[in-house]
Amino acid sequence: MFEGLTEDNVQGAIESMLFVTDEPVSAIALADMLECDVAAVDAALRAIQARREQEESGIQLREVAGGWRLYTHPAYHDLIEKYVLSWDTRKLSAAAMETLAIVAYTQPVTRVGVASIRGVNSDSSINSLGEKGLVKEVGQADTPGNPMLYGTTRVFLEKFGLRSVADMTDISEFAPDAETRALISERLSSTREAISVSEEQVAEAMAAVVGVVEKIDFDELDFDFDEE
Repeated sequence: MFEGLTEDNVQGAIESMLFVTDEPVSAIALADMLECDVAAVDAALRAIQARREQEESGIQLREVAGGWRLYTHPAYHDLIEKYVLSWDTRKLSAAAMETLAIVAYTQPVTRVGVASIRGVNSDSSINSLGEKGLVKEVGQADTPGNPMLYGTTRVFLEKFGLRSVADMTDISEFAPDAETRALISERLSSTREAISVSEEQVAEAMAAVVGVVEKIDFDELDFDFDEE
């Protein structure tokens, strides 16, 4: 055990370390710093998580992106948004939200694939998202020209409080009816094959896609994004 620490104050020590970090920290890394068993740290982390949830604390502990990090309670997101915006920070632009939603739900996807869903060139948005660390190059497509493929990053998981992309809400849950769900599925499949739909259908499908992102917590993002 680290000098001066006892089993009784391991939880306090862990909370202190997590308070001063801006990215998830693994149980192994915490155990190394505390010079104690990983199992003991894992138990302490889950005890902290349960205690804060039971007390409905304004700060909660979540397991995300392979580590642990402190987050504000969802119940106070509107207040936090108002407070953060008072610092002259902005949410993601509509163009950035659309692009990020498409990459998240269709990854790996090419720039052409994103543009085919949005209906406009999205290079600027992809570049901006890349600069902010939310999307990255993940390989090349096995098609003529071998275009670059894009996917979300660990930073994306951290910012949205996700352990993996599998934790994202099923996009079909935001469709008002079966017809719209089918349309979304068809439209998203256009990244792999050409289809013919009306501008109105594209708008409806894109609105549903963006609706998913708008329901994800953007309050902790303080990035400035250029409009497409």
